[in-house]
Amino acid sequence: MPAHSYPYLQLLHLMGAVAFGGTVFFEVLILEGVRRHVPARVMTLVEGGIGTRARQVIPWVLLLLYGSGLAMAWQHRTALADPLASSFALLLAIKITLALSVFGHFLTAMALRRRGRLVSNAFRNIHLSVFWHVVAIVVLAKAMFFLQW
Repeated sequence: MPAHSYPYLQLLHLMGAVAFGGTVFFEVLILEGVRRHVPARVMTLVEGGIGTRARQVIPWVLLLLYGSGLAMAWQHRTALADPLASSFALLLAIKITLALSVFGHFLTAMALRRRGRLVSNAFRNIHLSVFWHVVAIVVLAKAMFFLQW
C-alpha cells in the first residue's frame, strides 16, 4: 500500500476506534449506571434492543478498525520485527497485543452467546475487561508519538 495512503488509513482507524470505543464506553459507564434507575424488565428490553443493533453494526466497525490497523501495521513491519529497538515499536507491539486480546474477547463473547452461556456476570466481566483494554490502547496510541527512551 502506498505511503501516501497512510493518513487515510489513520482516519479510517480513528473512526473505527471512536465507534468501537464509544460503544464500549456507553455500555460500561452509561448503561450500567442506568440499571439501578430502571425496572429490570425495562432494562432487559433496552439491553436486548441495544444488543440486536450492536450485533448488526459492531462486526462492520471491527472490520474497519482491524482492517485499517492491519494495513498500518504492515507499514511498520520493519519496526515491529524488533519491538525492543525503539520505544515506538515496543508501544505499538503492546498496543497490537491488546487489540488482539480485545478481538479474542469478542470471539469469546460470540461463542458464549451461541452456546447460551453468556450470562450476566460473564457479559459484565468481558465488557469491563474490554473497556480497560480500550483505555490502555488509547493511551498507548498517543504515547507512541511522545514517549521516547
